[in-house]
Amino acid sequence: MATLNQSEVLEFTLTGFPGLPEQFYSLVSISFFLIYNISLYANLIVVVLLLLRRHLHQPMYVIIGNLSVSDLIFDTLTLPKIIAKYWSGDGSLSYTACFIQMFFVHFLGTLDSYIVMVMAIDRYIAICKPLRYHSIMSNRLVAIICLVFWIFAAAIGLSVITSGLMLPFRGTNRVKNCFCSFNPVAVLSYVDSASSRSTRFVVAVLSHLCPLSFIVYSYIIIIQKICSSGRTENWRKAFYTCTTHWLVIGLYFIPRLAVHTYNQLQLTPNADLDVFLICLYTFVPHFTSPIIFCLRTKEIKTTFGKVFKCNISNYKY
Repeated sequence: MATLNQSEVLEFTLTGFPGLPEQFYSLVSISFFLIYNISLYANLIVVVLLLLRRHLHQPMYVIIGNLSVSDLIFDTLTLPKIIAKYWSGDGSLSYTACFIQMFFVHFLGTLDSYIVMVMAIDRYIAICKPLRYHSIMSNRLVAIICLVFWIFAAAIGLSVITSGLMLPFRGTNRVKNCFCSFNPVAVLSYVDSASSRSTRFVVAVLSHLCPLSFIVYSYIIIIQKICSSGRTENWRKAFYTCTTHWLVIGLYFIPRLAVHTYNQLQLTPNADLDVFLICLYTFVPHFTSPIIFCLRTKEIKTTFGKVFKCNISNYKY
């Protein structure tokens, strides 16, 4: 059976953590299962609330809604397979399924960077230019910006799998990762993939460093603005908010850029540490971001409380 690149590999096998002793398989599968469920329900709650409650149809929540949809798709396409690998030993993916997963991994990974950037810019305008906020930001403008980034990120994903499909594979098919992404799959090719991986490195760094630069700049200006206000209460609240935001942003960007950099420098870190860092920047932000960016805000908590009480009342009667 021939593939597009006449590959003899018909399927790939996810190794997850290559050096993990078998007695820890159940613990890892339960951990991934809990992560998936927390992410699933947290992001679903955000999406459902934003769809059903008109007073939440605001630019900030439109941005958060896009982030939640992206994270829902990503986790649903990746986590069930790695859970099955550790739960029942089924870690195999067909050649086609692996590259479809690769497309969404790079597509949605890039998208998240730009959506978080839009969120930071929105907060910058809201805090630093409050009187002009509604004249600058609107639901329509935010929806258009997010749509542009969905299309742009999809183009990045297509460019990645196009590079991957041009590589021939024969024999070795064990992907040292929890999902199919470009570098762990490309190194399995029996031809030199250094050039393709270098190109991918440049694209990845630009795709993540550009949004990160805007995010850093936005938060620096926000902190300066609040410091200049001279109000201790505002400073404390802003410091707490920025700290929690930066926790999520740091988890997303710092390990990601570190992994891309040492892969490009051809350093050989511990394989299990490599997979751990990838899981850290991939899955942890997906269940922490809806909680920190949305569910902990007063407006969302009040709305969720009303919906919950209403459902309880209807159930009683």
